[in-house]
Amino acid sequence: MTGNPLLTAALAAVERGWHVFPLLPRSKRPALHAATACPRTGPCTTGHQGWEQRATLDPDTVRRTWSHGPYGIGLATGPSGLVVVDLDTPKPGAAPPAEWADERVTDGADVLAALCERNGRPFPADTYTVATPSGGTHLYFTAPAGTALRNTAGQHGSGLGWLIDTRAGGGYVVAAGSNVADRRYEVVNDTDPAPLPDWIARLLTPPPRPVTPVFRPGRRTTGTRPAYVDAALRNETANVADATEGSRNWTLTRAARALGRFVANGKLSRGEVEQALKGAAERTGLTAREADATITNALNWSIAHNPAGDAA
Repeated sequence: MTGNPLLTAALAAVERGWHVFPLLPRSKRPALHAATACPRTGPCTTGHQGWEQRATLDPDTVRRTWSHGPYGIGLATGPSGLVVVDLDTPKPGAAPPAEWADERVTDGADVLAALCERNGRPFPADTYTVATPSGGTHLYFTAPAGTALRNTAGQHGSGLGWLIDTRAGGGYVVAAGSNVADRRYEVVNDTDPAPLPDWIARLLTPPPRPVTPVFRPGRRTTGTRPAYVDAALRNETANVADATEGSRNWTLTRAARALGRFVANGKLSRGEVEQALKGAAERTGLTAREADATITNALNWSIAHNPAGDAA
């Protein structure tokens, strides 16, 4: 194994109980087929299995995979019971948004330090830590029991702040030992991941979605609606929240088009659909701007193709 450092690193991750899958060499992209190219064979015989489902703890599978090529190591955070806080560095010329302009922050680590100061807590440095090629840092924590945290991006939705992303359920990180563009992810604190601090878990927990009454101008609102409508809203929102990188925009488009027919016939309000889908999209890593544009376009299309009264 000494002649195959990527295999050694992948096995080391598995020994910690972390689920891994291959990335394209020198890339952050999974080296597994997408849903649109699924052959429906092997592990996908009964349906497409994405990278999160195929991430493995089996050392023999790891040996076969990483003996086949110089794959990077993707680490599926959800199955591994991890929350990874990604402290990034700004792109050239980028300035902090107004919220952080007076905090004298220059990168994600500064933002987290400011959050620690605001909350009267120490900086959570005593945990497994990886330095990224961009000059950033990945802080690994064990996920809190009973809380289904999802991905966040920056300060959008339930995110922590400028230049801080998090990866949890439905997400992955590039593991230590991997090379991206010939630059290596390196362990800088080789200790066990600490539990995610309670105050960070609270900040990352999305607030409960308020119940919005059904309303459509010119129609009497009774406050009740068919159970299948609530089931559709719940299921489509869950589909968006569970979407993986590479399929998020299409999943969001399909969900908005499916729910748009209920907006067209008055069984759901447009605001309720927009709020539910936007929250789910941001938790899976899309920005507020990306989510808004996709939802608006898809709802407009669906309403135009489903005149009022046509949907069941």
